[in-house]
Amino acid sequence: MQNILEVKNLKTYYSTDSGTARAVDGVSFSLRRNRTLGIVGESGCGKSVTALSIMRLVPIPPGYFAGGEIFWKGTDLLRLSEEEMRKMRGNEIAMIFQEPMSSLNPVYTCGNQIVEQILLHREISGREAKEAAIEMLRLVGIPSPFERFNAYPHEFSGGMRQRVMIAMALSCDPSLLIADEPTTALDVTVQAQILELIGKLQADTGMSVILITHDFGVIAELCEEVLVMYASKVVEEGSVSQIFSDPLHPYTTGLLKSIPRVSSKKQRLNVIEGNVPSATHLPEGCRFANRCPLADEHCRKFEPRLEEYDPGHRAACWKIRA
Repeated sequence: MQNILEVKNLKTYYSTDSGTARAVDGVSFSLRRNRTLGIVGESGCGKSVTALSIMRLVPIPPGYFAGGEIFWKGTDLLRLSEEEMRKMRGNEIAMIFQEPMSSLNPVYTCGNQIVEQILLHREISGREAKEAAIEMLRLVGIPSPFERFNAYPHEFSGGMRQRVMIAMALSCDPSLLIADEPTTALDVTVQAQILELIGKLQADTGMSVILITHDFGVIAELCEEVLVMYASKVVEEGSVSQIFSDPLHPYTTGLLKSIPRVSSKKQRLNVIEGNVPSATHLPEGCRFANRCPLADEHCRKFEPRLEEYDPGHRAACWKIRA
């Protein structure tokens, strides 16, 4: 099956007062049509910047692309003009951002914001755009969509605002949806509803999805393939079954062990000691070495390469099956 998205050796850096921050440092992956890719890792690992790079929404300056290619259906997005990229955003590739309240304009009704998106990419009348927007609100499960069309963002709950964002993202029938922490700050019941909605819409439309999260439960529920990122790099990639049943990298193992489990015994939650290194002061060698229980001097001096250990299952670690 042909890949619709191919990211090759992407490097997205930021110029800061403390030096160059290597937010994304040599990331490569691909995505096929009608597939869901999960990108998982702690905060500060480069997940969101990877998504913003695909959308060409990295603020320049201070950000800049130091290298790499992003091929969308054979076209390198990094070589498109800003006008060409504007036509692509929301039409071919759409994105749901982390916090819907800050993503929606508080002085415009939710319906009008969806209409604006539709009119930007489709040659239809304002009346037809309004009808399409109301239908999208109905599709994402907002009750009384005709009346709620004229509601402002502050009149919706967090879960309903997230549904409006999904309606806006899908209003032009994109081929790829990037969902950046779509369930952040939502209660568990609403989280389940939003994830179920994304899965249903994908099944109905055949779009591809990139789901960014720090929650392996979300990955298990929605994704077929997984990228594990740490300190601006991919440290492991594989299918969901490979990652869950046979994790290769100590960081992946640590994340999986940190998942709370219901048990009759009282036991402390496993944690990964330490913090993700700063993107401006990345260590030489393996970037996880200072937190890894298996690390030795060789790990601290030499950086491992991402290598394939099973078909489709790759990891970057000196200690795999040693």
